[in-house]
Amino acid sequence: MIIFKEDEIKKHIQINRESIFVIEAGFSSLDAGMVTMPPIMRVDIPENNGEVDMKTAYIAGCDKFAVKISSGFFNNYQLGLPSGSGMMTLLSTITGVPQAILLDNGYLTHIRTAVAGAIAAKYLAKKNVETVGIIGTGSQARYQLEALKLVRDFKKVIVYGKTPSRVNQFINDMKSVLDVEIYSSASIESLVKDSEVVITTTPSQSPLIKAEWLHPGLHITSMGSDAEHKQELEAEVLAKADHLVCDVKAQCFVLGELHHGLEQGTITRDSLITEIGELTSGKKNGRTKDDQITICDLTGTGVQDTAIAIYAYERLVKRNLGEGIS
Repeated sequence: MIIFKEDEIKKHIQINRESIFVIEAGFSSLDAGMVTMPPIMRVDIPENNGEVDMKTAYIAGCDKFAVKISSGFFNNYQLGLPSGSGMMTLLSTITGVPQAILLDNGYLTHIRTAVAGAIAAKYLAKKNVETVGIIGTGSQARYQLEALKLVRDFKKVIVYGKTPSRVNQFINDMKSVLDVEIYSSASIESLVKDSEVVITTTPSQSPLIKAEWLHPGLHITSMGSDAEHKQELEAEVLAKADHLVCDVKAQCFVLGELHHGLEQGTITRDSLITEIGELTSGKKNGRTKDDQITICDLTGTGVQDTAIAIYAYERLVKRNLGEGIS
């Protein structure tokens, strides 16, 4: 058993083109039927605005698979703590014996989630993007922009958040990371109308984006609705999409934005919905015209966790890092 600590994981695993390739390959394996992935297990702790998710998947041919525990406690900012945390365990697919613990404090979940957002934009956003809107000011909002920059060379960022001090801090932080103009918006409506790509990164329990704000050429990646009670998009938004994409339909019909579309009748299980693995495998096309409206509903999958955990393990072991225990 090897234990890897957060500092060494952060030093050697970053958002880059290699990590994008790793997660793309995971989605393609899922589409090819090479993945065993059970439903998410979740524990809600409503009195502390918290939740703990457990995700896992086995990719055929791999000698390890991950079991990931991920927490989101959304009042943590009041304590000066990040909302997300967690860890990953790698087990042998030959013996079932635990091989490693990645004490990443949720970092690898941030990486694989941000990379999935970049993959969605790679296939669905216009080739030439000037302005990106980001809703939310937490860690994932930062990582999403960093990942997006690898696939689209945008020049401006508009940010919306509920707390002015956090918005200002976000702007100051991102100016040192991205070579772009970045400023705040007084309303989500104006942010959506002025952006070509919009990313939602919140735990909102009521819709943030209205269908009437959508415009030709817009791409939206919604990644906050990973539980039945969460919703960032008005259900009518889904009906206006020329191209509707998700990570896993069966999962999104239960947890994601698609769940609300089904409930409110703006989509059906027979609606034309593409899974992201169908894009990465080349089975289906993404955006084909600049004036299309595209939407991607991301709920986070166990195959992403196994893919990023194995990738991290191999890079760290190659550098003789980690502490062995018996």
